[in-house]
Amino acid sequence: MFRKIMIAARGEIAMRIQRCCSEMGMETVLIYSKEDADEMPVQFCNEAVCIGAGSARTSYLRWKSILHAAIVHGCEAIHPGYGFLAENAEFAESCEAAGIRFVGPSAEIIRMMGDKQAARKLMQAHGVPCVPGSDGIVGSVQEAAAAADKVGYPVLLKATAGGGGRGMRIAENAEELENAFRQASAEAESAFGNGDLYLEKLIQHPRHIEVQILGDMSGTVIQLGERDCSMQRRNQKMIEESPARCLTEEQRGRILACAVRAAKAAGYFSAGTVEFVLDQAGNFYFIEMNTRIQVEHPVTEFVTGIDLVREQFRIAAGQKLSIAQEDISVSGHAIECRINAEDPERGFLPSPGTVKFLHLPGGAGVRVETVLYQNCTISPLYDNLIAKIIVHAPGRLEAIRRMRTALRETVIDGVKTNVEFLLLMMYNTDYMLGRIDTSFIEMNTAGILAWNRASKKEPV
Repeated sequence: MFRKIMIAARGEIAMRIQRCCSEMGMETVLIYSKEDADEMPVQFCNEAVCIGAGSARTSYLRWKSILHAAIVHGCEAIHPGYGFLAENAEFAESCEAAGIRFVGPSAEIIRMMGDKQAARKLMQAHGVPCVPGSDGIVGSVQEAAAAADKVGYPVLLKATAGGGGRGMRIAENAEELENAFRQASAEAESAFGNGDLYLEKLIQHPRHIEVQILGDMSGTVIQLGERDCSMQRRNQKMIEESPARCLTEEQRGRILACAVRAAKAAGYFSAGTVEFVLDQAGNFYFIEMNTRIQVEHPVTEFVTGIDLVREQFRIAAGQKLSIAQEDISVSGHAIECRINAEDPERGFLPSPGTVKFLHLPGGAGVRVETVLYQNCTISPLYDNLIAKIIVHAPGRLEAIRRMRTALRETVIDGVKTNVEFLLLMMYNTDYMLGRIDTSFIEMNTAGILAWNRASKKEPV
């Protein structure tokens, strides 16, 4: 196993990796920006290196400086977390060239699966169902229109590079296509430096199902069950669950098998996620593969008892998986709520500032991932995810009740958060009955906020 690790991440995932390294007896070197000098991970690591000024572009994305710092400090591996450099193939390639292990898949795999159109072709070649769409990149509005006429409206324009909901636009008809194409291409160019798009048939009111996989360098790939990530706002996940209660056992078996087949087709190793959409008729389609640890990985850890970050380190060190597929069993139900510094009453406007008072929940079956502390400052320069609350219980209803209790106990004073909004979601009848899809939050936000303003009392 490695002796010294560089953590090329910030926030709660940096703390999560630091904790795992400590348990495994590995020293850590953390990079941080001047803006994050007072962050909790800086205080807990063995060594810390200021890598640049506040913005990500002048700090966390400066991969050449990060690699140089890793060499200077004698690091044997770099864990990139789930953002910034986690899916940067050039960085992964340069790490390996420098004799430093990138904790993740190879640069070749990252490139192949990061190119959404290339990934689609690979999946189709191995019998993994894909959403009907263009045969390749649509290089103009005219090409997009021809592809849309073939698959039928509504359609979804998607960036071939990147992810996280950026570079995506819906066109309901031919009149909307040109504007959607230009907006998606411009956003993709700005976010990923690549404005190329492809087109898919829009699956209306789908569920978003993802499968957690682990693979080692010997070619063994296993799945650790699925997560339902349908509770989203603007393609950003807000609530995640495992297992997905919307699946029948027959559907679950097929989707898990497809995920393993997809990972094997890519020659995948490390932790990764194969993502699908499930339509209202029960058909599922591959949409992409995330070649990194996911924000929502704790729900899988809760129901399987497997430490995914630990497995990442073992795989990166060349070791075989510590568990076999027959060792994996899903127990109980887990839910994760993402706590964001944002104001739901003002269109979820980001709410940076200073945390004046903080109280986090606890108790049996409750896990909190955060770097918040009293009087800490939430910067406006980065993502506004400030904490994750994860609960585990024998069944889904018990997990919902446990999450309600945890959210009621959560006090973050000084900045606006979505805690109250998430609590209201936990009481929503349709959510409790599982009558949801990826548009559920956006379709219900106005009504939930209006009810809350009118009542201003705890739901019963």
